[in-house]
Amino acid sequence: MRRPTLTFHGVGTPPRPLSPGEEGVWLSQSEFESALDAVLAESPVRLTFDDGNASDTAIALPALVRRGLTATFFIVTDRLDEPGFAAAADVPRLIAAGMDVGTHGNAHLDWRTLSVSVLRNEILTSRARLAALTQRTVDAASCPFGSYDRRVLKVLRECRFQRVYTSDGGWSAPTSWLQRRTTVTPTMTHTDVIELVTRPPTATEQTVLAVKQLAKKIR
Repeated sequence: MRRPTLTFHGVGTPPRPLSPGEEGVWLSQSEFESALDAVLAESPVRLTFDDGNASDTAIALPALVRRGLTATFFIVTDRLDEPGFAAAADVPRLIAAGMDVGTHGNAHLDWRTLSVSVLRNEILTSRARLAALTQRTVDAASCPFGSYDRRVLKVLRECRFQRVYTSDGGWSAPTSWLQRRTTVTPTMTHTDVIELVTRPPTATEQTVLAVKQLAKKIR
C-alpha cells in the first residue's frame, strides 16, 4: 500500500540570508504547526526535513515531540556548526528523541553535476560523519534539489543505501527503494495538506508520476 511522504525545510524567522529558491519552501512556525496538525491523525504519513537548518531542533523537534510524531532529518554535514544551521551536538539529540537521520551530502551540491569519484566522496564522507555522531548505521539519502539520474542512482546502490528520497511528488510503497516526497510550501493551506495526505493520486496521476520518474532514472 502506497503512502505519502512530506518534506519540510526551514521553519520560523530565517536566521541567515536565504539561498535562491529557499523562500518558496521556508514556512512560518504557524504554517508548520498547522501542517503537522493536518497529518497528526494520518499514521501512514512519513515526515522528512532537508538541509539541516537550526530550526530542525529549535522549532521542529519540540513540535514533533509534543504531537508524538517522528521524522527523518537529512543533514548537510559541511554546514554543521555554521550560523543558521544545526550544530553537530544537535544530531545525537534528534536520535535521542526518537528521530532518524540521513545524509543530504557534504555541501548540498547537485549530484548529477559531480564525477563519480567526487559523488562517492560527497555521500560517503557525509554518511561516515553522521554515523560517528549518531553511533548507528546511516542508510538513507535525500537527493539535493531532487536531482538524480541513473548514474547517481547506481552510485547510491553501490554504496548500499537502503532508501533514497526524491522530490518527485506522489505516494510510494513503503518497500520502494526510491521514495517520492512532496514539499510543503507556504502557499499550501491546512486543507491542502490534509488533501495531500488523505487522497492518493489517481491511477492517471500515478502513471504520469511514474513516467516522469522513469525518465529521470534512465537519463
